[in-house]
Amino acid sequence: MAGQVAIVAGATRGIGLAVTYQLASSGVSVVVNGRDPEAVEATVTEIRGSGGYAVGVCGSAGDDGVAQQMVDAALAEFGALDIAINCAGIAEPAGSTILTITPDEFREQLNAHLMSAFHLTQAAGRVFAAQGSGSIVLTGSAASLGMFGGSGYPAAKGGVNALALAVAADLGPSGVRVNVISPGAKSRLSTGEDYERHIHGLHDRGILDEFTRDAALDPAPPDYVAPLYVFLASPAAAHINGQIFSAAGGFIGKFEPHQPGFVAYRDHTDTAPYSLTELAGLLT
Repeated sequence: MAGQVAIVAGATRGIGLAVTYQLASSGVSVVVNGRDPEAVEATVTEIRGSGGYAVGVCGSAGDDGVAQQMVDAALAEFGALDIAINCAGIAEPAGSTILTITPDEFREQLNAHLMSAFHLTQAAGRVFAAQGSGSIVLTGSAASLGMFGGSGYPAAKGGVNALALAVAADLGPSGVRVNVISPGAKSRLSTGEDYERHIHGLHDRGILDEFTRDAALDPAPPDYVAPLYVFLASPAAAHINGQIFSAAGGFIGKFEPHQPGFVAYRDHTDTAPYSLTELAGLLT
């Protein structure tokens, strides 16, 4: 991967920081993005001090124009762009449910997770489609399956999955790859009293089993997840497109494509619509 160029949104903490350091140690020049200017500067300084190449772009990737600034910085500073990775995100408000979250809080979740993925994918995708190559890796979550409660966070992460699958199919023939990782790792989103109380509460309500509860309460460091991001971004994964992976500690999984299971069929050209009684018989 030496000589390639990457942009990483949410690069200064947790998983994003681990991914950024591994890219830099692999010889990749990195545009470091985060909302905290001091954290961005510290990350860039660390990479440069280790002999790597990095520049910083401050701002939320969910805001208009920030992802484009990252792309422009990569092209201006390093003369190329090969990789785009989104690790930006925020936690849902403590104790939030569909009954309590405000519209503004819900929009904030969509902006931080889904809009950041949209902006990064669009800005990088235009460069990648024009040059006929490029890899995009987005961050999803098992929360999109509904198993961790909340509302805005899982909705946004489900949107990330749908966006990735659609773009992968659309731009795959142009040489653009898009994949998703649903990571499990220790970060500021998965630590603290509020988080632990939330996980225990889900288990007490029967939503999480004991295995998932214990795994959620004791996640591995981000260094265990970062290699999958870097691999999917690399030329070694050129055959992988439109896939959603799960990674936590030593576990790696791959989600199978969503397909409807067969329930019933009859030809609409010569039969009436199903009656409510028929549907009750089919679906109970």
